[in-house]
Amino acid sequence: MRLLSLGLGLSLLLAAGSAFGAISTTAEHGLLMDAETGQVLWAKDAFAPMPPASMSKLMTLELLFQRLKDGRIKPTDTFPVSERAWSTQGSKMFVELHGNIPVEALIRGIIVDSGNDACVVVAEGIGGTVEGFVDLMNQRAKQLGLAQSHFVNPDGLPEPPGQLMSALDLAKLARHLIRDYPQYYRYFSEPEFTWHNIHQSNRDTVLAKIPGADGLKTGHTDAAGYGITTSAKQGDHRLILVLNGLRYPDLDKSSSARQDWVAGQRRGDEAARILGLAFREFRRYELFKPGDVVGQAEVWGGEQASVPLTVQQPAALTLQVDSRGAMKVTVAYDAPVKAPIAQGQRIGTLRVTAPDFPGLDLPLVAAKPVAQTGFFGRIWLGAEALMSGKK
Repeated sequence: MRLLSLGLGLSLLLAAGSAFGAISTTAEHGLLMDAETGQVLWAKDAFAPMPPASMSKLMTLELLFQRLKDGRIKPTDTFPVSERAWSTQGSKMFVELHGNIPVEALIRGIIVDSGNDACVVVAEGIGGTVEGFVDLMNQRAKQLGLAQSHFVNPDGLPEPPGQLMSALDLAKLARHLIRDYPQYYRYFSEPEFTWHNIHQSNRDTVLAKIPGADGLKTGHTDAAGYGITTSAKQGDHRLILVLNGLRYPDLDKSSSARQDWVAGQRRGDEAARILGLAFREFRRYELFKPGDVVGQAEVWGGEQASVPLTVQQPAALTLQVDSRGAMKVTVAYDAPVKAPIAQGQRIGTLRVTAPDFPGLDLPLVAAKPVAQTGFFGRIWLGAEALMSGKK
């Protein structure tokens, strides 16, 4: 095995909470993710299932966006309002019994109003029944790799029990919505929505608290506490933050509306504080892009003595700004590489390591082909191998 060390003069962000000690929160669960790379920058009990409350509406929206994108439904299509949808409790869009509501209005009713009734309308419109839609939610969660997610309803209400997601699953789902449905992501940043003369403001107060904030969803039940899945983009750097289990026992419970308003402001302040800190502390660096020559591998029996190596996908990491010199980047391959070598052939591994970091391995491939040497050249190499003891 041949190892080549590359001196890049960079330091690697340490993983999942060990590196970024500046983050401290009373939230029971939390996770900070780089949206471009999916790298987890900080985590607090982020991999355990938890009640997600209304943040689970992101999966309801995912199924809706998927069908909009592939043309099965259009924004102007309407879904009927059943008695079950109309009578759904909790936060509401205030749908009208036996009315027909355009899909685009339902999107706003779910995002801005956090309408449980709107979720049931969508569930019945897509799945035929709420139960049929829940089956689709769980199937889609498996397809997206949301390993700790289980859905029992489309809205996140505590009844029936058993609705679960992890903070990691919420961040992965948010990243998927941002990357795969950019044409619909704009709805998440709308500050208000009026439906039939009922005006409601977006519960995501982070939108007004930090530059670049543009989504996604809040949640609250007694079991879950106060939670938020939010994202912001500053320059070309986008972060995703999930917090859940924020609790405020000091608030006056005599007025639930006042309590929810104050708690919502505090939740937004906490999320904005962490995002602001993260944007100051972290930068995303692209170490190599496809086509960049990362190193050279020794070739045996070829018309060239070495072959240039490159990556097939960007080698990008999010790094702590003030931390330099701790990262090691090496090229590992079995030497020598026997010719002929095809362009794109897997040759070795680009390995990134640092203390307390789990490591990053990316395949290295041949940047160009190397032909096998001619007949007389092979005879010479064979003789040379015999004299040197090589096989």
